[in-house]
Amino acid sequence: MRIFYSLLTYLLQIPVAAYWLFRAIGNRSYRRGFGQRFGVGYPKLAGCIWIHAVSVGEVQAAAPLIREIARRFPTHPLLITTVTPTGRTRVNALFGDSVVHSYIPFEFPVAVDRFFENVKPELALIMETEVWPNLYRGCGIREIPLILVSARISPKSLRGYRRVSRLIRETLSHGIIIAAQSKSDADRFRSLGASSVRTWVIGNIKFDIELPENLVADGQQLREKLFGDRPIWIAASTHDYEEQQVLTAHAELRQRFPSLLLILVPRHPERFRDVRKLLEQLGFKSAGRTTVDTCEEETEVFLVDTMGELPLFYAASDVAFVGGSLVPVGGHNLLEPAALGLPVISGPYVFNAPEIAGMFVERGASRIVADASELAAAVGELIADPDSAKAVGEQGREIVQENRGSLGKLLSLLEPLIGESED
Repeated sequence: MRIFYSLLTYLLQIPVAAYWLFRAIGNRSYRRGFGQRFGVGYPKLAGCIWIHAVSVGEVQAAAPLIREIARRFPTHPLLITTVTPTGRTRVNALFGDSVVHSYIPFEFPVAVDRFFENVKPELALIMETEVWPNLYRGCGIREIPLILVSARISPKSLRGYRRVSRLIRETLSHGIIIAAQSKSDADRFRSLGASSVRTWVIGNIKFDIELPENLVADGQQLREKLFGDRPIWIAASTHDYEEQQVLTAHAELRQRFPSLLLILVPRHPERFRDVRKLLEQLGFKSAGRTTVDTCEEETEVFLVDTMGELPLFYAASDVAFVGGSLVPVGGHNLLEPAALGLPVISGPYVFNAPEIAGMFVERGASRIVADASELAAAVGELIADPDSAKAVGEQGREIVQENRGSLGKLLSLLEPLIGESED
């Protein structure tokens, strides 16, 4: 089965290369490190700790882990791999030159072999759940311990994996340690062939979110400087066809709250220009983070067209809508605004983290809306009743606090694999 899978990856090499070349033509950020995806241009490292995080959200979730590993094992180089350029940008913003960044190789066996010829990890950690048979086998045959961090499998994914059960069973047979988010996730991994003695339930490391010490104060200072005392809601990590719904809701809300400001934060930087054009087409008076130092009273929408400032703008807002959820993307991180005590609103598509979304709804810490009209109603209710908004936000903050501790459990699994810490 694995041989057939490897042959398939070679057959797909040309269309995959064509796709990424096309992305590189339209977006310069895809050009840097392009060869690494195909096995060329990796850094030379030995004895490093390798952490893979797909994109921005996974990098942000991994940040406390990366910092703690750097503190405990200062003599080990840290390699952070991502798939997307935005992930790379976030790695650089958070860690600078203290870590090495590379793009992860595609699943072509030659690219995987060249990756390991140059990068010789002592330990590998993969954030969330991405199953790569050739990459995992590469760790196994080189006796590199591999931990799947905050691992989860949805019932839908489980059905898909069972269609290729022989390949998945072989992939999970290389001594992989599963650090699962929940007992249900652990049971699903075991049903696919994961070792019972190597499968642990540690919870979700995303709850161990780190907020800068001065974030709340900095957010309030930014708010006073740019926006004054206007009521503010933020639509964060939005996607195509989602901004239209958010802006429809905002137009409705402005009829009820004439001074209300929307802070709009698109998920992908390559879409900043398109969103700016959309604002012009719909007739909104807007300002951009990169173009203004103050926000006029007439401004209806403030576009955050920069990277890495979302936490700051969360801290400057009253209500948060978390995007990727009014369109079938699966939803983005509810925990970041919740940790700041913001009341959270989400669309119905939350399959990226259904347990967290369900927990928030059950505790009254978030509202689920289906469309622009329901979004306007939910935001309006919270803006009109600050005491209720504060109570909703406090429920979210409590959920985050109650579920912290996964990082410590993960480190207890990690330390025996890499030797004594250097505290």
